Amino acid sequence: MTIDNKQNPAAAAASSSPPLDEFHYDNRTVRDFGVATLVWGIVGFLVGLIVALKLVYPEFLGAIPQLSYGRLRPLHTNAVIFAFAGNAIFFGVYYSLPRLCKAPMWSTALSRIHFWGWQLIIVAAALTLTAGINTSKEYAELEWPIDIAIALIWVVFGANMMATIYTRRVRHMYVAIWFYLATFLTVALLHIVNSLALPVSLFKSYSVYAGVQDALVQWWYGHNAVAFFLTTPFLGIMYYFIPKVANRPVFSYRLSIIHFWALVFIYIWAGPHHLLYTALPEWAQSLGVVFSIMLIAPSWGGMINGLLTLRGAWDTVRESPVLKFLVIGITAYGMATFEGPMMALKNVNALTHYTDYTIAHVHMGALAWNGGLTFAMLYYIFPKIFRTELYSVKMANQHFWLATLGIIFYVLSMYFGGITQSLMWKEFTAEGLLRYPNFLETVTQIIPMYGLRAVGGGMYILGALLCVYNIWCTVRQGDLLAAEPDQAAPLAEGRLHRDTSIHRWLESRPTQFAILTLIAALIGGVVEYVPTALIKSNIPTIAAVKPYTPLELEGRDVYIAEGCNGCHSQMIRPFRSEVERYGDYSKAGEFVYDHPFLWGSKRTGPDLHRVGGKYPDSWHALHMKDPAATSPGTIMPAYPWLFDDHYDASAIGSKVAAMRTLGVPYEEGYEERASDDMLQQARKIASGLTESGMEIDANSQLVALVAYLQRLGTDIRSDPAYVQQLESMMTKVATGPGFEGARLLVDAADVTAGKEIFNAQRNLCYTCHRNDLGGQVGPNLTDGHWLHGCTVAEIMSNIKSGFQMKGMLPYGSGKSLTEQELQQVASFIISLQGSSPGNPKAVDPERASPCQAQSW
Repeated sequence: MTIDNKQNPAAAAASSSPPLDEFHYDNRTVRDFGVATLVWGIVGFLVGLIVALKLVYPEFLGAIPQLSYGRLRPLHTNAVIFAFAGNAIFFGVYYSLPRLCKAPMWSTALSRIHFWGWQLIIVAAALTLTAGINTSKEYAELEWPIDIAIALIWVVFGANMMATIYTRRVRHMYVAIWFYLATFLTVALLHIVNSLALPVSLFKSYSVYAGVQDALVQWWYGHNAVAFFLTTPFLGIMYYFIPKVANRPVFSYRLSIIHFWALVFIYIWAGPHHLLYTALPEWAQSLGVVFSIMLIAPSWGGMINGLLTLRGAWDTVRESPVLKFLVIGITAYGMATFEGPMMALKNVNALTHYTDYTIAHVHMGALAWNGGLTFAMLYYIFPKIFRTELYSVKMANQHFWLATLGIIFYVLSMYFGGITQSLMWKEFTAEGLLRYPNFLETVTQIIPMYGLRAVGGGMYILGALLCVYNIWCTVRQGDLLAAEPDQAAPLAEGRLHRDTSIHRWLESRPTQFAILTLIAALIGGVVEYVPTALIKSNIPTIAAVKPYTPLELEGRDVYIAEGCNGCHSQMIRPFRSEVERYGDYSKAGEFVYDHPFLWGSKRTGPDLHRVGGKYPDSWHALHMKDPAATSPGTIMPAYPWLFDDHYDASAIGSKVAAMRTLGVPYEEGYEERASDDMLQQARKIASGLTESGMEIDANSQLVALVAYLQRLGTDIRSDPAYVQQLESMMTKVATGPGFEGARLLVDAADVTAGKEIFNAQRNLCYTCHRNDLGGQVGPNLTDGHWLHGCTVAEIMSNIKSGFQMKGMLPYGSGKSLTEQELQQVASFIISLQGSSPGNPKAVDPERASPCQAQSW
């Protein structure tokens, strides 16, 4: 008996519907990106642990240039961001996008090019960064050939993704795809704009931006690299995997629309909050603050949408390690996106910036948000594509708790350490002097916190190793379904219904959607950068500021290669505590020839913007050779290779020519004689170091670095306003608190007490004058040829007030001394007059005047 379709409408419809398309998902590429995520994750975490241990044990792994802290730190950040998180993004996208589009990736060949190209970029990054090839730009340290490779491979990824979207069998793009599109478009924009540089050689280039403009572009990129590389793709992953694992629909479609467009538009404006209280124009700083506060709304909208998707499924969280990692990741996202805007408030930023508090904030997001979602994907996808069960749910749960405890140890220690740092930097005594003018004291105080951080990082790595083993065992017991079959009806032709919302219409138009996304992201960047670049009043020039000499320019490149900007800032903020500690606050016009800018974002060591002339060349050389000799208790590693490695003098002409092309006013043809000027200045420095007992080649990198350090902050000293301020400070020292009634103490107990104070580590007097007072960085105190008076009262006044412009701190280091203690120290110094120490520092006859014995 046959059925008449005219009498059976359902059967008629079924017979007239088009046949289902059959296709296959490429799980091989998904597997490869998953394996790469695991491998590079372990590498990045281990490098991070090594870096953490070096802050506790500076000589850990010895004086190997490639393993120095300054070179490993950018390797760690690049490995975790672009190798671990980057591969995790592609792992998630290559799994979810085809299934959302009901179409395989458009080109398997492009997928393979993308995979191998990205891995080669990571290897190139590791090799160049450890070799000291570094642009200094945070999260963008790679040199121009690798930047070009990144752009090309990113386009390969984007083209494959866009073509897959165009060949989809589902009319409306799901919310996860919106975030994937935003990631591709905005990261491409950010990378290209921030990486614009003028090549000098295969491994050296200079940023086309300078000073304030470079800082603005870098943190427009740096902040939004976090936004559009570490946030938007993971939000897309969240919107796919939370409903999938919980078997629940997304809580609110409308909330996801608000979340997406508000985030894309607002995030791009917030970069200047990394530059508060710097030389950046005030209006740009204010924009960054306002939009940072606005970010709370869309960010928390996304967090709420993710967590409320689990409504009715919370009982499964107890048993599912995948959901555990998803929940902790989304929760951390909410915490970090509340804390970030709070840190953008100026009063809070004044406390947290340059401290380890920022490190805690960053790692809360990286370890919990990015790490949590990545491990959730790994535990979900591998069993699926290998057609098996997870090898050990118990082991995955153990991983979860190890990771969680590791994060807690890490962030709490850094929160505590960061606040401690900031409060110590800012504390004054009742006399109005810095309580801790010796920066080293603020470092040694938090070394135990660095130890706890290493413990937390070790726990996190142990959990990750459990994950690797668990996935390995899962893979071994399963069988890869390399080409996973599926079928779906082809996308039907036709118009949308008239009552379709505008956004529903937009979701079916990927081209228009992409264009609007790009426009939303562009607005903020254009508004912030264009006025800064075109309106000269935003960056007032200073006539006294001159271009670097060739040797100083070479020394700046050494500074960048060794990653010195990872520990030292070059930006003195207009705070009383910073002006008292370092000197006059930094001006925008001082950086007009800085390609790139080197303001830094962390002070593990002191700010160096006014270090020029503060110490003699010999101090800098000794500090680089043996930091503990000048700063006992320091965690700065030694750089002995700088004494033996030579700079390439033949390349300086090309560097000078490149700088002139970028607008630095070197005269035409100067590159022809730049090497001669370079050698002349180098010989002068080397000769001075030889006289100080350090035999060194004029072509050594150390000589160039010393030249650069001695230049920092000195140009403005020829400015009349600065000279007046300096004279005022020196007058204050000369007429400072008097001790006219003070007399010489001759009792042995008093002299011994003075010696103990002088040699106490907290005071650090001996690091400049030596234990025998023969002089090292500071003058010889046994010869009777002194600069600032000879009487007991004058010596006491000098110790109390210090000469900060010359590097001598009040009380030597900041420990307030009583009048009696000052008198004891002065008496000890006088007791060693004429003692003839071995190899004393030579007298400067033009500056020092002999003291008569009767003065004592």
